[in-house]
Amino acid sequence: MKIIRKLFLILLLIVLIALTLFVGLGFVNYVKATNEVSISEKVEEIKHKKSYVTYDEISEELLQATVAIEDRRFYEHHGVEYRSMARALYQNVLAGQIRGGGSTITQQLAKNMYYTYQPSYLRKVSEIFTAYDLERELSKKEILELYVNVINYGDNYIGIKAASEGYFHKEPKDLTLDEATLLAGLPQSPANYQLSNHESAARNRQIQVLNAMIRENMIDEQQKAAVMKQVEK
Repeated sequence: MKIIRKLFLILLLIVLIALTLFVGLGFVNYVKATNEVSISEKVEEIKHKKSYVTYDEISEELLQATVAIEDRRFYEHHGVEYRSMARALYQNVLAGQIRGGGSTITQQLAKNMYYTYQPSYLRKVSEIFTAYDLERELSKKEILELYVNVINYGDNYIGIKAASEGYFHKEPKDLTLDEATLLAGLPQSPANYQLSNHESAARNRQIQVLNAMIRENMIDEQQKAAVMKQVEK
C-alpha cells in the first residue's frame, strides 16, 4: 500500500508540474501578444475598419440572440465560465479530439483579436488571461459590440455589417427577428451553416437560437411561431 501511495503522489506531482508549465507557457504567449499590441490599440484598430458598426447601429434582436445562444451568462461572469470549459474538456476527452472549448463571448473576442483559429489548449490558456483584461478594460456593451464586428458569419462575411448586407442587403439595425436569429446561429460553425450552401442546416440551428431566446425570456412562443410561419412560406 505504501508503494502504491508513493507512486500516486509522484504521479500527482508530475501532473501538477506539467500543469504549471502549461499555464506558464500560455501566460507567456498572452504577455507576448498583448505587449506587441495593447488591447486599447487592438480595439482602435478594429473600430477604424470601414465595416465597423456601433452597438446602437445593430438590431437589438441580433444582440439578444447572440447572447442567448453563445453565452447566456454573459452579463454575469467576468470573462470565463470554468464549468462550461470543464464540460467541454470532458466531451473532448471522450471524443478524442478538440471539438469545442466552452468559450464565452469574451474569450472568443480574445481569440479573434490575438490568437489563431487552430484548436489548442495552450491558446485557450492565453485566451483566459486576455479575457480577464478585456473585462477589466471594457464594458459588456463594448465587448459584445466588438464581438459581432469581428466574428465570422460564413461565406467570407466577417462582421455583422458584411453579413447583414451580404445576405439580406440591409443594415444591421434593420434586421428582422427571423434574419437576426438566423445570423446569430452561424458563428458556431460558419462553414457548416453559411447560407449559400447550408441554409437547411442554418434553419435548424435557428430553431436552437429561438428556443434559447425563449429560455432567457427575450421572446415568447408566439414570436417564435411567427418566425417559423414566415420561414415556411
